[in-house]
Amino acid sequence: MSDKHESVPAVGSDDSAVPATRQEPIADPGLPAHVWRPTDVDERADKRAERQIASLFFLSMVCAVLFVVAYVTLDIGDSVDTFAGLGASTLALGLSLGGALLLIGIGIIQWARKLMSDHEIIEMRHPAGSSDDDRKTTLEALDAGLQESGIGRRPLVRNSLLGAVGLLGLPAVVLLRDLGPLPGKKLSQTIWEPGMRLVRDVVGTPIKASEIEVGDLINAAPEALFPTEENGYDEIEGVELQVEKAKGAIIIVRMEPDDILPGRGRDNWSIDGIICYSKICTHVGCPISLYERTTHHVLCPCHQSTFDLADSARVIFGPAARPLPQLPLAVDDEGYLVAQSGFKEPIGASYWERERQ
Repeated sequence: MSDKHESVPAVGSDDSAVPATRQEPIADPGLPAHVWRPTDVDERADKRAERQIASLFFLSMVCAVLFVVAYVTLDIGDSVDTFAGLGASTLALGLSLGGALLLIGIGIIQWARKLMSDHEIIEMRHPAGSSDDDRKTTLEALDAGLQESGIGRRPLVRNSLLGAVGLLGLPAVVLLRDLGPLPGKKLSQTIWEPGMRLVRDVVGTPIKASEIEVGDLINAAPEALFPTEENGYDEIEGVELQVEKAKGAIIIVRMEPDDILPGRGRDNWSIDGIICYSKICTHVGCPISLYERTTHHVLCPCHQSTFDLADSARVIFGPAARPLPQLPLAVDDEGYLVAQSGFKEPIGASYWERERQ
């Protein structure tokens, strides 16, 4: 038995001298004859295709404008059913925005199929890491493709595309309105007013100064949120109630009076070591109440901003940039804690306009 390999003729090959391992498994069929597109040989077809593509881009602009019109004129939850129980607002917004995107996509596809240069190329697979020559070739091919796209010599298509894409920004800008109104001065206006009692949160019972022990922390709220015949406040309901609860929430702590370092002009804002701050963190508005009585530090559970309540709620750690707003306190004739006034600064999370207030 011989140890040498014998050459086996390739199947279907006339050249029996060539080893089978060197033969292509399937003969290369080559490329079929190239068929020119109508736009390649007929100038009128070329111009007609250019106008059709530009028309698609212009229609996309119209859809973008219609989206804005529908957003402004039709109410969300409109009772007018138009199709399958969908309201007019939902259907109009969906169709107009979908149409704007779809028409741009169709226009670009038609541009590539009818107007860009018509080449047929093949490229063998190459390693994942490209060589410098491959990268240079790729950049040259991209530059050539840009030239062949005709974007420089077809201003109608180019400008209509830019207009369609540009007007797509209108729906995005309009939809920003749904993120909610800017705070303006709303965070500097709370329900607190001079003489309003501080009451325990949830139950609404007033708080006597004599009931608070050193080291206590009480979650409290404005008395106006718990109207009764005795206090005479008008009842608040729905969204307004939730907003005022969020803005008016406070924490009350008691410490040794000598531990308090009052801020400038705040010498009379505390009552025998009882001090009050907004419960809303000045970072992004989370509620805080994690209190460490030995250090007088309160921690926000969301992002660990830490405030020193003995030192005007100064920020000692975390992302918060401002101290907690302080509520000036007094005691009424019956010994209950009341507010001297509302907050002297905006409460809640930081925002752009806050520095100007």
